[in-house]
Amino acid sequence: MNNLDVKISVPFPSSREADIAYQVLKVDAEPKRSGVKKIISVDNNILKVNFIGTEARKVRVGLTSFFDNLTLVSETMKEFGPPESSYSYY
Repeated sequence: MNNLDVKISVPFPSSREADIAYQVLKVDAEPKRSGVKKIISVDNNILKVNFIGTEARKVRVGLTSFFDNLTLVSETMKEFGPPESSYSYY
């Protein structure tokens, strides 16, 4: 069977917010036994995710998990307001 390739682009209001989402979501790699590979990157304010797998069911599970986590990240950023453009540690 051929690989299924699902590409997603998620726009954020700013590149900083896209980078925050990227930093949080890149930590959750797909388990090796899932048969799905997730490639995640950020380009300005666009979070880009590519899921590759051989079974539609497993790709769907990976997508569902990703969207659950993306929703949590987005709601958290919304709750705490826009991030500062730079951090100061004093």
